[in-house]
Amino acid sequence: MTTPEPQSPAPQPQVPEAKDRIHRSSAGIASGVLLLALAGWLGIDAIVVGHGRTPWLALAGLLLVVPLVVAYTLRPAIFVNDDRLRVRNPLRLIVLPWGAVADLRSGYSNEVLTTSGAKYQLWALPVSLRARKRAARQRARAAAAGEAERGSLLGTPGRGATPDEPPRAQTDKAMDDLRRLRDDRHAAASAQGEVTVRWAYEIIAPALAGAVLLAVLAALG
Repeated sequence: MTTPEPQSPAPQPQVPEAKDRIHRSSAGIASGVLLLALAGWLGIDAIVVGHGRTPWLALAGLLLVVPLVVAYTLRPAIFVNDDRLRVRNPLRLIVLPWGAVADLRSGYSNEVLTTSGAKYQLWALPVSLRARKRAARQRARAAAAGEAERGSLLGTPGRGATPDEPPRAQTDKAMDDLRRLRDDRHAAASAQGEVTVRWAYEIIAPALAGAVLLAVLAALG
């Protein structure tokens, strides 16, 4: 009589990791594309058509300018999930577990403060004073409309506003979302860890090479 072989347990389905939510500046991306197109047009034209030292000067200028344009316009981004905040600034990449985030502060710039006292600017969420003023005007109109229509059961607040969601600038809304997520996940076990910072050598190296080449060409006269 043969005994049946024990069957191995069925493999458990893997739960896919949640994708990061990404915040970027559309205005920064648009300006970066325009600047790169202009620099490419002028630089390549000088390399192809120029004489003497002109092609070398154009090459050095492109090596210096293109990485910096990319760094300050296209590169900034914020990647968010339930465990950490990853801030990609022009020259650094900062990874902050939510447990290490003490506060998210908005003033003339948006910043994240760590429990150790460090402060990092959020380049991907630039503050727009113009957008804040426009949102303030919308709130004022909504408040005035609410006062005028108070007591009417069919009355509605001003255009673009509800009593629960007053108008806010887009970057201020994003900061509000980050603060809520930080409050919810600050004590979570999976959101603990150390803050790590990495320099963007892929940006710094070519820009430094361009600056050195320009200095050498200037020294040679």
